Order: sequence, then C-alpha cells, then structure tokens
Amino acid sequence: MGLWLVLAAGVAGCASMAPQNSGQLQSYPSPLIEAEWIRNGEPIQFEGDKWYPVNDYEVFSDPEVYQVGEYRDVQIFVAKIDTKPYKRIYTKFDKNKFRYWEPRDDD
Repeated sequence: MGLWLVLAAGVAGCASMAPQNSGQLQSYPSPLIEAEWIRNGEPIQFEGDKWYPVNDYEVFSDPEVYQVGEYRDVQIFVAKIDTKPYKRIYTKFDKNKFRYWEPRDDD
C-alpha cells in the first residue's frame, strides 16, 4: 500500500511539471449567427475585388489564421500559411469553422 502511494505521488508530481498553456493563444469571438448579408450571398469588398461566399467551410483553430480586415462589422481572415495574392478569405461563423470566400469576375 505504501509503495502505491509513493508511485501515485510521483506521477502526480510529474504531471504538475508538464508545460502549462498560459492562456495567451490567439482567439477570435464567434458570432451567434452569421450576418444576414452573408446568408443572402452578398459579396465582401476586399483589396479592390468582390469576394463571394461559398456554401462550405474550413476548420481552423484561431492561431492558424490572422485578421486582415473588417467589412460591415465582420472580421476578415486569411490562413497564416497563405501569401498574396490570396485565393481565399474567411469569415468565422462558429468555433473553428470559417466560411471561405472566393473572388468572382463580374461581367
């Protein structure tokens, strides 16, 4: 019984020495519901182009994206790995869910 207590205390001690997340990870708020203009399919004006919502999304953790702007009170993101010219921009609509937007040629 005594050996068991010593082993349990040792394991608990090792667990407390594990690196702790200091809570400083980047985090963006999720809207309760997407803006009506997004649900209506209206475009975002970004860097001189019109970007249209796609009926799909990608899963990112907040530290995998960064904010590049805001349009009509909605944050605009790109993947941190992406470079200009961007092929997609994103808006957040739920935890780790980002709707993507693509440019479209308007004739």
